[in-house]
Amino acid sequence: MARTPDQFPPFGPGRHLLSVQQLDRAMLGQIFELAEVVDPIAAGTVRCTVLDGAVLGSLFFEPSTRTRLSFESAFLRLGGEVTTTTGFTFSSMAKGESISDTSRVVSGYSDVMVVRHPDEGSVAEFARASVVPVINAGDGTGEHPSQALLDLYTLRTELGRRGKSVDGATIAIVGDLKYGRTVHSLMKLLTLSRGITFRLFSPPSLELPVDIERYVVERGHRIVEADSATEAVAGADAVYATRVQRERMTEEVLTSANVTGNLLNRAMLQEAGAEEIIIMHPLPRDSRMDSFDLSTDVDELPGLSIFHQTDNGLRIRMAIFLVAMGCSADAVKAATKNQSWDATLDWD
Repeated sequence: MARTPDQFPPFGPGRHLLSVQQLDRAMLGQIFELAEVVDPIAAGTVRCTVLDGAVLGSLFFEPSTRTRLSFESAFLRLGGEVTTTTGFTFSSMAKGESISDTSRVVSGYSDVMVVRHPDEGSVAEFARASVVPVINAGDGTGEHPSQALLDLYTLRTELGRRGKSVDGATIAIVGDLKYGRTVHSLMKLLTLSRGITFRLFSPPSLELPVDIERYVVERGHRIVEADSATEAVAGADAVYATRVQRERMTEEVLTSANVTGNLLNRAMLQEAGAEEIIIMHPLPRDSRMDSFDLSTDVDELPGLSIFHQTDNGLRIRMAIFLVAMGCSADAVKAATKNQSWDATLDWD
């Protein structure tokens, strides 16, 4: 029987990252520590060659801008090289080649692969045939582990600035909870923390899948269903808003969900007394009128963190590559030079 993503070995050097269920608190600490180490490299103030000569195979069979560019930029910042393809039209899969054959061939050209595919489970299929580590960049309605990692890193940072911890936090999650793979991965990853309360709101037909709810509750966390986004954010430390995944929905589901107007706007936050709340969104955000997404009128609020998420995404994906390829923090420092005078960076 084929293995599901969560049945692969724990993430580490030479291993795939397909599901957040491959992570534990120790690995989170290692990834987050590496994210701190690569901060000046991500900012472009220093140059790193730790992955000099290594090649990333970037295979995106589903449209993506931020995630693809973030992964590819992360690898380039570490001194590696990138080969890339986007969409089925430009791949041999359009000629009928199997996922297994494509994976085996492309992995022979690469030292690590990043794969996004519209069908849940397909990235795991790539991994089974690959001779190099595969990083899941999103598989249908399944998981998006790198997004969950950058989300948790951002949440940890933003809460820390307020003198709070992720442990014991109250997190509101609003929007499309059924098809939003970022929600599924984040909630699973947050179960590694302690005493989380999730306050959920979604339109009809877009509720959180039962298996995700069960996973969270069985690990000692609390889920509270809210009747509105306003109710969900009241008393929460942070809110994670998600757009409606219209591309994954039938017209019947869309009609049932009645997703028009605003999902969350400034007036709702004011009504809930939550103008200081940490505001997160995995992007893209649908900024069109009546799109039922996070309104742009929250952009001037002090807790807006959606662009901190994208910045942190570069750091986290650099850290993922470093773990997968067995590079330590010391190796990164040894291969890093200051751009301005081409001398070894003084990390102290």
